[in-house]
Amino acid sequence: MQDMFSLEGKVSVVTGGSSGIGKGIAEGLAAKGSAIVIAARNEERTAAAMEDIATKYGVSVSGVTMDVSNPDSIKAGMAKIVDEIGRIDVLVNNAGLNIRKAPQDYAIEEWDQIMDTNLRGAFLCCQAAYPTMSKQGRGKIINIGSMTTLYGFGKAVPYGCSKMGILSLTYSLALAWAREGIYVNCIVPGWIDTPFTQKTRKEFPALQGFVEGRTPIPRWGQPADFMGIAAFLASSASDFITGEFIRVDGGFAQHPNTVNY
Repeated sequence: MQDMFSLEGKVSVVTGGSSGIGKGIAEGLAAKGSAIVIAARNEERTAAAMEDIATKYGVSVSGVTMDVSNPDSIKAGMAKIVDEIGRIDVLVNNAGLNIRKAPQDYAIEEWDQIMDTNLRGAFLCCQAAYPTMSKQGRGKIINIGSMTTLYGFGKAVPYGCSKMGILSLTYSLALAWAREGIYVNCIVPGWIDTPFTQKTRKEFPALQGFVEGRTPIPRWGQPADFMGIAAFLASSASDFITGEFIRVDGGFAQHPNTVNY
């Protein structure tokens, strides 16, 4: 029987794939045989991630320098991938930015920076991947949301708005492109142990115990927890699923409450 989870012969582009959740997703796709392209800003971290993934999984791994807050950088980076590799089968919109402040303290520039990176950047990456996916007659897009996709955080207002937008983007593109064989779904992470949240825990020391106490599976998530769901959504195993979001949160969202982190 054919392995419906196999990604052999596929090319997967992961924005922000050099660390954290993005790297966990890249590893999940590589483990099922996909070639990986890490699209990120930090060339040193990208090179390290490329070497690690290639060593572990024996797949082709390449990198492209891309700043998803910059439309020209997205256009150039995605064009380079298509020119050099010839196809994009899976796009993972993972790159993101957060600035935590009280709502009244945000500068307009900070709002724009977060929205441009998290929401506009994801949309433009989807636009850039569309021609090759449409020509192929098939593609899988995986957007990365947040718990703020589902409810508000007091000190992450623009981030939450951007991630609410990611969910709407997922729904809308799924409808627009389904008949062209392009599937669009969203992963909603809970509290995950990444450089992102390690910084947050330094700012809010009580967060560590809060998360462990409120999460039914009483631990922080790890980037490796995203390997399986990424492989599923990228593979033919999910070929009747589009416009959906799936939480990877240890059950945290089953206990919604006001969060001020």
